[in-house]
Amino acid sequence: MFLLLLLLLSFPFSILMYIQSLLLFCRNANREGGGNLEKRCVIGNANLVAKDELFVHRPPPLVSALKAAAEKEAASFHFPGHNRGRAAPSSLTQLIGVKPFLHDLPELPELDNLFCPEGPILEAQKEAAELFGSSETWFLVGGTTCGIQAAIMATCSPGDCLILPRNSHLSAISGLVLSGAVPKYLIPDYNAEWDIAAGVTPSQVEIAIRELWIEGRKPAAVLVTSPTYHGICSNLSEISKLCHSLKIPVIVDEAHGAHLGFHPQMPNSALKQGADLAVQSTHKVLCSLTQSSMLHMSGNIVDRERICRCLQTLQSTSPSYLLLASLDAARYQLSQNPEAIFDKALQMAAEAKQIIREQPGISVLDSSSFPHFPDIDPLRLTIGFGQLGLSGYEADEILSEDHGIVCELVGTKSMTFAINLGTCIEHVERLISGIKHVASSTALTLAAEGKADHGSSAPFTDFTTSLIPRDAFFKSKKRASIESCLGEICGELICPYPPGIPVIIPGEIITKGALDYLLDVKSKGATISGASDTQLSSILVCNN
Repeated sequence: MFLLLLLLLSFPFSILMYIQSLLLFCRNANREGGGNLEKRCVIGNANLVAKDELFVHRPPPLVSALKAAAEKEAASFHFPGHNRGRAAPSSLTQLIGVKPFLHDLPELPELDNLFCPEGPILEAQKEAAELFGSSETWFLVGGTTCGIQAAIMATCSPGDCLILPRNSHLSAISGLVLSGAVPKYLIPDYNAEWDIAAGVTPSQVEIAIRELWIEGRKPAAVLVTSPTYHGICSNLSEISKLCHSLKIPVIVDEAHGAHLGFHPQMPNSALKQGADLAVQSTHKVLCSLTQSSMLHMSGNIVDRERICRCLQTLQSTSPSYLLLASLDAARYQLSQNPEAIFDKALQMAAEAKQIIREQPGISVLDSSSFPHFPDIDPLRLTIGFGQLGLSGYEADEILSEDHGIVCELVGTKSMTFAINLGTCIEHVERLISGIKHVASSTALTLAAEGKADHGSSAPFTDFTTSLIPRDAFFKSKKRASIESCLGEICGELICPYPPGIPVIIPGEIITKGALDYLLDVKSKGATISGASDTQLSSILVCNN
């Protein structure tokens, strides 16, 4: 005992205090963990690591770095021109204040570099990778669009074949242009009653691969959109298993699914189902700023260095640190309580669906409408008005003008509402009240006037490709009237929403069936995206 006391007295006081702190930290970590997680305290290089606790409670590194940089009393002679808010336009500061400008800083040394991160950006990306379950994660300031483009460019070289759904996002088509890849389109499952397109099935992917093999070709990658805008999820596990057996990488446009996999009531994320690359719009259901996204990689099929080169080509060399920090903050917010953070939103969504489903003439989209697909995002609420003889556009006008309700997406027969972490019960109650009003008032109108149901056209699926999208993009063009463009090679992407299926893609022959469908859905209120002439009185066509 005397020897032990002598030994302890010989220790420097600072070391004794360190050991005391270590023991206290370990004791608290075990107490807070409730015995559910195994806690380990490891001393190495004089660093204390309690991984689970440190991961959850450590401040977000990039947010912390940005805060510290903004608080410095610096004589700044760098960009941007508002100089930390000193010359910020008053018309905007009156709206949002000066703080956003104070934190709108350039790539200062202490803030790291997006293209070769070594400090807080690298640290933030690593913590995001750990939370989302990827081997590596990249922050994106060009939205999911640049992530999809980079994923295609990283897997496809000019002349390579990419299997992808016909209803892929515009970014996938621009990715074909940038990469020079040859598309092999899959026609998504379509429900005419809802006028909604879903995803693709494993059997469709298998057939497409087999058809290419017969032609002596192997796809460089398979791209799947899951979930869709309406929350419909494809069977990514089976698609990944099939593709990996042939060493084909799987890219998932998971723009609408950054929240998936964090609750037992939710479908699994793309990464958990074997995707090699998943691109997520962190700003949609999660809480980063608009335009900020993440690209996640898993496995070793895809060359990470090529991804880095592609992102450096596509992303701005002056990235917004407000966007980057918001990604770090959204990750940190989710990491605080990932198992329960969505409890309230899920409960509100479930209760709202139950009540709305009981209203006369109102339908709620569920998995029975798409039996070939395993899941629908429980936080996505799509309401149909077809039985009332109302289009989605007419219902939207009533809900917007009479109840101040703003939806996420309007369709010919439905409206889609996104429920998220910021949704409050008062707004859900207002939505339910508005739907009840639409149902009751329209039912009376139908009884009095005998209003007929709106018809529905199936999306155009018969197409012929004359040029690949890249060649059509760079081909010289001319404008042709809608009456004279039949048989010409389309020079622009024309995509009505809904149902979100590109009717004509650059390089395809313009047919009467395509034009009739476009004019039909436009007359019902669909927005025509991609066309330079949104009135569809003319179309850009390629010169012969």
